Amino acid sequence: MNFPSLRDWIFSLKTFFAGMLALYIAFYFDLPRPYWALASVYIVSNPFVGATRSKALYRALGTMLGAVASVALVPPFAETPYLLSALIALWTGVFVYIAISTRAARSYVFLLASYSLSIIALPALSDPLSIFDVAVARTEEITLGIVCASIVGSVLFPSRLAPTLFERTDSWFREAALYAKESMAGRVAGALVSGSRQKMAMSVRGFEFLLSQLAYDHVSPAILARSEKLHGRMQLMVPITSALADILAAVPSVTQRSGLTIPAGFDALLSDIGRWIDMPLSEDPEQDALLLRTRIAQLDPAHNELTTWQAALLSSALWRLRQVVDLWVDCRTLRRIVAHERGSWKPRFRHWRFGTRHVFLDQGLALFSAGSVVLVIFVSSCLWIASGWQDGAAAVSLGAVGVCFFAALDEPVPMMLTFLKCATMGVVISAFYLFVVLPSGQEFGLLVILFSFLFIPLGLLMPRPKWSLISTLVALTTATFLGIGSVYEANILTFLNGNLAGLAGVMFASVMTGAIRPFGTDAATARLTRSSWRDVVLSGSALSLDQQRDLNARMLDRLMQLIPRVAPSEDDRHPATESVRDMRIALNTLDLRRLSRKFSGALPVALNLLLDDVRSYYERCLESGERQSVPPRLAADVDAAIALIMADFAATPDAPGYKLRKGALHALIGLRLSLFPGAVPVGIF
Repeated sequence: MNFPSLRDWIFSLKTFFAGMLALYIAFYFDLPRPYWALASVYIVSNPFVGATRSKALYRALGTMLGAVASVALVPPFAETPYLLSALIALWTGVFVYIAISTRAARSYVFLLASYSLSIIALPALSDPLSIFDVAVARTEEITLGIVCASIVGSVLFPSRLAPTLFERTDSWFREAALYAKESMAGRVAGALVSGSRQKMAMSVRGFEFLLSQLAYDHVSPAILARSEKLHGRMQLMVPITSALADILAAVPSVTQRSGLTIPAGFDALLSDIGRWIDMPLSEDPEQDALLLRTRIAQLDPAHNELTTWQAALLSSALWRLRQVVDLWVDCRTLRRIVAHERGSWKPRFRHWRFGTRHVFLDQGLALFSAGSVVLVIFVSSCLWIASGWQDGAAAVSLGAVGVCFFAALDEPVPMMLTFLKCATMGVVISAFYLFVVLPSGQEFGLLVILFSFLFIPLGLLMPRPKWSLISTLVALTTATFLGIGSVYEANILTFLNGNLAGLAGVMFASVMTGAIRPFGTDAATARLTRSSWRDVVLSGSALSLDQQRDLNARMLDRLMQLIPRVAPSEDDRHPATESVRDMRIALNTLDLRRLSRKFSGALPVALNLLLDDVRSYYERCLESGERQSVPPRLAADVDAAIALIMADFAATPDAPGYKLRKGALHALIGLRLSLFPGAVPVGIF
C-alpha cells in the first residue's frame, strides 16, 4: 500500500484551508449558497499552481457565460418552458461541441458554460424574476471559491508544474526505450510491443494537455517553446522505430535466400545503441551519440554497392538508426533543458516536412456527441415539465452535468455510472452530516473540525490518478448536497426530494445516453482508420509544402488518438500496427511524389504509376469501408522502381543526384515493407 506523501498532505491541507476560508467568507457576507464556494475550491484545486490558476480562470469565465445566458433567456421565455428547454439544450450542445473541439485546458471554459446554464436557469423557472439574483449569487460564490483556491495554492508551499512536469515523461522514456530495443530486435508485433506503443501514445496525449497549463506557471517563452518541440519529437518516435522494425524483420529471410551475411559490426552497433538508450536520463547523451553516428556512416554501403536488395535494406536500416539516435538525443536534451529551465539546444533530427502542429478532430463524431447531449437534456426537461414534478429541475440539472462532463468519451455511460455512484455516496455522507453530526453544534470552529474528517482524506486521494476523479466527484457532490447555509435548516423531506431527484436525473441521462450512443470505441477507431485512408489517398496528390506538413502533423495526431483505443495484441495485423504502416505509406508517398519531379527518363514514369496504384488501393478500401488485400501488382510496381534505381547505381554510381536517388530508394523500401511486411522481392539480390 502506498501511503500519502508529504506533497499529498500539503496539497490536502492547503485545499481544506482554502475551502474553509471560502466557506467562512461566504458566511460572513451572508451569501445565499455558501456551499457553492466550498465545492468550487475542490473542483479547481490541483497539486500544481499553474494547473490551479488555469482551471480557476476558465471556471470563472465559463460560469459567467452561463450566468449571462440565464439572465438573457429565462425572463423572455419563462412562459414557454418547452421553447426555453430547447434553447437551453441547444446552448449546451453548442458549447459541448466547442469544448470537445478544443484540446487544451481552455476547453474548461466551454464545458462550464455548457452545463452552468441548466444549473442556474432551470431551478429559477418557478420564480423567473429572481434569475438575476440567482445568477449573481452563483457567480459570486463560485468566484469566491476560485479566488481562495488560487491565492492559497500560490502563497502556501506552491508546487510549480514546470520542474515536476517532466517527472511524468519518465514513463514515456521507459516505454520508448523498450519499444526502440524491441524494434532493433526486429520484433514488429506482440503484446509487449503493442502495449508499449499504447503507453507511449497515452503519455504523449497527457503531456499535450499539461503543456496547455504550463503557460500559467510563469515559465519563460523559450522553455514553453522547448516543451512544444519535445512533444513533437515524442510523437515521431513511434512511426520511425516501427519502420526500423519492419526493415530488420525482413533481414533474416533476405540473408537466408541470398546466402550473404550482414556486415561485421552491425549487430554490435545495434547492441551498443540499445545500451546507450538505457543510459540514465540525467546523463548527457550527445558524446556517445557522436560516436554512434560515425559507426553508422562507416557501415553505410558505398554508391556502387547499392545494387542488391540486401545492400538497400542495410542502407535503409542505417538511415532509420540514425534517425532514432537523433530523435533520442533531441528528446533527452529537451527534457533536461525544460526540467532545469536552462541550457542550449541544437536540433539533431531535421526533416523538410517536420515542424508543423495540426490537431485532428473527428467532426462527425464530435457533432454526434454534442447532438446526443442536446437530445438528453431536451427530453429530460420535457418529461419534467409535463409531469409537473416540483423537484424535477434538480434531476435535469445534475443529469446535464453528467452528460456534459463525459460527452467527449467514446463510451460515456461507464463514467456516468461512476458519477452516479459518487453522487449516491455524496447523498449518504451529506445525510449523515446534516442529520447526525451537525445538530450537535453549528459553530464555525466545530464545523471545521467535523469537515476535516471528510475533506482532508478526500484531498489526499485527489493527486493520485487512480482516485482523482472519484475523490473529486465525492467532494463536489457532498459539498453541494449538504446545502449548508449560515443557519441550520435541515429538513429530511426536502433533502430527500431534491437530492434523490438529482440521482434520478443522472440515472435517466445514463440510460438515454447508452441508447443514443451504443457504438463505443470500435466505431471511433474505425472512423479514425478511414480518415487515415483518406489522407493516404491525398498524399498521392500534388500538394504544396505547407499542405504536406499539415498532412504529416494531422496523421501523427490522429495516430496518437487511435493507438490508445486499441488493446494490446500478439497479432501482426493489429489495428494500431496497420495504422502506423498507413501513416508511413503516406509519408513515403509524399517523399516519392516530391522526388519524382527531380528525375528524368523511365524512373518518374514508374514512380507515378506506383503512386497512382497506391491511391487506387486506398480508394477501394474507402469505398468498401474495410481494409482490402493489397494487390500483387503494387509489389511489382515497387520492385520495378527499385530495379531502375539500382540500375542507375550500377551504371553511374558517382553521377550527380546520388542523394536524391538514395532518398527515393529508402522511400521505396519503406513503402514496400509497409504494404507487404516481411515479404522478400523476387529477383532483386
